[in-house]
Order: sequence, then C-alpha cells, then structure tokens
Amino acid sequence: MCGIVGLFLKDKSLEPKLGEMLSQMLEVMTDRGPDSAGFAVYGASEPGRVKLTLRAPEGYDFAALKETLGGDAQLTERETHAVLSVPEASVDGVKAKIAAIAPEVTVVGAGASMELYKEVGLPRDVAGRFKLAQMSGSHGIGHTRMATESAVTTNGAHPFSTGDDQCLVHNGSLSNHRGVRRELERQGVTVKTDNDSEVAAGYLTWRMREGRSLGEALEDSLDDLDGFYTFVVGTETGFGVLRDPIACKPAVMAETDEYVAFGSEYRALAGLPGIENARVWEPEPAKVYFWDRAAA
Repeated sequence: MCGIVGLFLKDKSLEPKLGEMLSQMLEVMTDRGPDSAGFAVYGASEPGRVKLTLRAPEGYDFAALKETLGGDAQLTERETHAVLSVPEASVDGVKAKIAAIAPEVTVVGAGASMELYKEVGLPRDVAGRFKLAQMSGSHGIGHTRMATESAVTTNGAHPFSTGDDQCLVHNGSLSNHRGVRRELERQGVTVKTDNDSEVAAGYLTWRMREGRSLGEALEDSLDDLDGFYTFVVGTETGFGVLRDPIACKPAVMAETDEYVAFGSEYRALAGLPGIENARVWEPEPAKVYFWDRAAA
C-alpha cells in the first residue's frame, strides 16, 4: 500500500504555491506510506542548461565535488541532495566524471526543469528536509511508500527517473517486470534498482525514445506491462495518469480552471483551493489521462 499525489497547474499565478500545496497533499498520505517519500517538481529552466539532481550520503561535501568537476557549474544544496546546473553540451561528460571520481554520488534525475528528491522517513519530514513547501513550479508528483516486498531504502523510494525531465510514481505491483527489464537492457535503457516501478519508468523512456508521445507510451504499456498498478507520470510540460484494466488501486482526480490534481484518496485533495467547485471523478480503468502545457 502506497500513496500517490500529483498536481498540474493551469493557472500560472499559482506556481509560487505549488510546493506548499504538494507538500500538504503528500503529508496527508502518510498512513498509506510512512517509511519513505519522494517528489519531483518541474520549475524554472534556463536555456542551454540541464539540472542534474544528485544524491549522496549524509554530510557529503557537494561544494568540493563542484570544484573538482570545474567548468561552468552552478550548485544548490538540499540536505542529502543537490542540484547541479551544467551546460547542456557538457552533461554526458559531467555524468561520466561523477561516476569515475565520486561513485558514492547517484544522479537521480536530469532535465531542463525537473528536480527530484527522495529519502527514508515520514513524508512530512522528507518534505521538510528538502523545503518542498518553498518550491515553485508548474507541476509536480509525489509518493509515500509502504514497503511490502523489499527493504526500506532510499533506492526503493519513488519517484523513478530514467529519461530527461521524465519521472514516474507507482502504486501496485508488476508481475512481468523481470522480462521487461531484460528487454530494456537490450534496448539500452538502464534500470539501476530492483524496484519494479523503475522498470515501468524505463519502459516509458524506451517507448518515448522511439518517437511515441507519453500518452501513446502509456497506451502501449497496457499491452506490455502485466499486473495491477496506477501510474502518475511527469514530463517537462505534461502530467499523465493511468490505471490498469482492473483498477483495484484507489484513485481520485479533481479539475478546476486553475489545476488538475490526483490523489490515492480524496482527503489528499480536500485542502486544495476551490476544491468545493472542482469536477471530481474516479479515473476509469485502462484510460490514459494527460494534460500538456505545450498543447495549451
């Protein structure tokens, strides 16, 4: 049992409050997942630059790593994580250098606008450590985890990202993830953990690399991913939701002129502004829901 939240803002005047609203939604889902939590926020981007979200052991000296890397890098530290902004042309070189000189550092996400944070602990504490309530942006997704099939670790926490500005949170279990993992390896998509949710994220990355849109990739997953699941996915400009054909995992959505919101339970949405006037519904099984700022 896990909790999922997502918020996509249609009204740009609400962007400074994105983190505050998402933080409240995440905390409400604590009893669905008290062992770890994580979130991704899509905020401001800078042309020609890429944000690398790094994770390292407690007390790691990110500033020293930045100095060792050299070049035109900008660093923002947040507890066990840091966002390293680098020129787009140098991304591959920076990643390779980090892997070579700092194997204890993990690149958990990359993209023009995405920042991704996750840790072991109560959702309220995780959100507080990384100052989620102070973050702004256009959309974000979050997850609270109750580990039932694996250890409680940061590696097992969501979201998972296997592509630039793309990440996924998942409630459920995939029965054929080992076979899908082998296919992803053949296709050159790296899955670093044992979590089946990262396999789902990798699957979407693979399909999108083939030229499929996120909506099309989600539709493909209905044929190729077996199990019971709810996916909430973020891209640089969009936000998508998909439930499996049985839809045994709880889910509710709400839409107003200002936002679209998702929660595993309605109480995650109850504190949102204007929720009393929202259209509230349960997403249908095997139906892709997708909102994209680029298409607006």
